[in-house]
Amino acid sequence: MATTDVAGATFSLALFGMAAATVLFLLATGWVEKRWKLPVALCALVTLVGALSYFDARAVWLATKDIPIVYQYVGWMVTIPLQVVALYFFVATVSPPSVALFWRLLVVAAATILARYMGDAGLMNPTLAFLIGIVGWLYILGECFFGQMAEIVAKSGDQRLQRSYFWLRLIVTVGWAIYPLGNFVMSFGGGADAGGFAIAYNLADFVNRIAFGLAFLAVALRSEGETR
Repeated sequence: MATTDVAGATFSLALFGMAAATVLFLLATGWVEKRWKLPVALCALVTLVGALSYFDARAVWLATKDIPIVYQYVGWMVTIPLQVVALYFFVATVSPPSVALFWRLLVVAAATILARYMGDAGLMNPTLAFLIGIVGWLYILGECFFGQMAEIVAKSGDQRLQRSYFWLRLIVTVGWAIYPLGNFVMSFGGGADAGGFAIAYNLADFVNRIAFGLAFLAVALRSEGETR
């Protein structure tokens, strides 16, 4: 790797960051209360899949100085549905939302990523794919801000839980905005330099995957401390 290869450096940075976060989250499953074990374990799965996808992508970048967008989509297809499921179980530590909501979130998250991929790959009309992606993202945001999950958290009376939920919603709103933005640039903006895209996505994943899990861990460890 050349010293000036900033994109390559961010692949390594993301890989090591995901690996370290995975170890931390897996260790944390032994530190937290039973109700928090599944949400924290899901966060560990998210960063584990992220680390594996970055391992593949980094090798391709170092060999070719290019990275097909499919490498990002493979990771997103697994991690984003896992993250919305983790949000569901975050709220379930207070009171379980409906099972129907679980399946709606899971299906919408997977369909959103699949549509974006098909649009970028030319397998679907780009405008239709972009609109499906936006609608799916807005649906997830709607559930986070105005649906059952928001209602359960608001009624919990737990300020620490509410504070962590605030940060999680902020990540889903601001951090995840990079996905439709990148989809728009790829489909309608004539694309962009592969290195620039790589740097943006790699650095964004520190927020979208690692900080996401840390928000879970922060409230889970505080809950554990209060029971002692």
